[in-house]
Amino acid sequence: MNATLAPSTLRKLNVKIIPLVIICYFIANLDKTNISIAALDMNADLGLTATMYGIGVSVFYITYLIFEVPSNLLMTKVGPRIWIARIMISWGLVSSLVGLVQAPWQLYTLRLLLGAAEAGFAPGIIYYLSQWFPQAHRARAMSFFYMGSVGASVIGLPLGGALLNLHGLLGVSGWRWLFLLEGLPAIALGIVILRVMRDTPHKAPWLSRAEADDLLTVLDAERATATIGAHVPWYKAIANRTVLGLSAVWLFQAFCTIGVTLFMPMILKELVPHSDSVLVGFLSAVPFLAAIFFMHFNGRSSDRTGERSKHLALPLITAGICLALAPYSPPVIAYVLLILAVGLTFALTPVFWAVTTEKIIGVAAAASIAIINTVAQLAGLGLPPVLGTIKDTTGNYNDGLLLIAAALILGGILGHLITRNHRSHNQPKIPEEQHCAEAPSRPDQEKLSKR
Repeated sequence: MNATLAPSTLRKLNVKIIPLVIICYFIANLDKTNISIAALDMNADLGLTATMYGIGVSVFYITYLIFEVPSNLLMTKVGPRIWIARIMISWGLVSSLVGLVQAPWQLYTLRLLLGAAEAGFAPGIIYYLSQWFPQAHRARAMSFFYMGSVGASVIGLPLGGALLNLHGLLGVSGWRWLFLLEGLPAIALGIVILRVMRDTPHKAPWLSRAEADDLLTVLDAERATATIGAHVPWYKAIANRTVLGLSAVWLFQAFCTIGVTLFMPMILKELVPHSDSVLVGFLSAVPFLAAIFFMHFNGRSSDRTGERSKHLALPLITAGICLALAPYSPPVIAYVLLILAVGLTFALTPVFWAVTTEKIIGVAAAASIAIINTVAQLAGLGLPPVLGTIKDTTGNYNDGLLLIAAALILGGILGHLITRNHRSHNQPKIPEEQHCAEAPSRPDQEKLSKR
């Protein structure tokens, strides 16, 4: 028997959950990427070469990798509200402390602590959204979540450039003001999370009992079709070949979303060598503004048609081609190609996580999402030192961009192979006026639980 999800229920989910997770991820990435704009002045103050800066960026991912899966498993025990609040408060404190460092080893130490503090946040939110949004609406929900991520770059990079101009205020360097001030919102938001977030539909005061029951009926019907069911232990799920394949795809896209993001201001400084930090900040933000639109329209299109594979693979392949052409193009064309590459790479994000949470459910999903995200962080661990070494050796980032382009194309091909037979279980091409009201139908098929 199929339950019908009332349009009013979906509206409540969109109003009560989406803005909160957008703001959370906005603040998370503000603290994660502020080092890229701070590097314009910080590297000289601390005596960091490009290679040393790459190490400072990458050590964050050592502890992030170690604590990612345990963090998500603990979240299923204590609940998203308490755990996500803990993550935000702890990383806000550490991020502010980065503004006090006096030597490279202190920067490395605090970056290690920041990785431990933030571990589990992104997969935790993805798992949380999968517990609230039916499949027919999930890619768009994921796209709104990731808008917070790229929005941090759209606003944060110009803001960071402006904060660098506080240099000398009270005798403090501008990059130190950047870290000190941008860590505070995470602490405040963590306190807000404790007050307003709810762990399950039945704990939400803004849903009636009937609305919560109908929502859970729809979600339970969809979970019965998962490739990896709720009965599969988490330690078996993370060794499943579907999980491993999805991990590889997410790793390859991370070459761009992590590698290019963390080096964007310095790459653009090469394209526009005489620009000041404010202009570089604004130029760095434009690719992420494009990413917001690409994510929204790609996620929306995938939900409306029920098609996942092409919406996942084609943006990644196209992004790789754009990035491969950039080093051989005039500065203006190279900048446009860079905008397209970043925007298209992010476009696959909501579709990827919609596919993942459709295939895997339960505690296995929490562990699998965490392991997928953990594998992707290997790009953050290994790629920045490589890009820094390429810059120190060749004098530019061209070879690094070609390396990233190859990873994107390979990831797109692999993504298509993994998802070519996968469709969302919502009815395709639902008229817009009916889309919010119709519940996903449950196909008559056996539940698959094989590895």
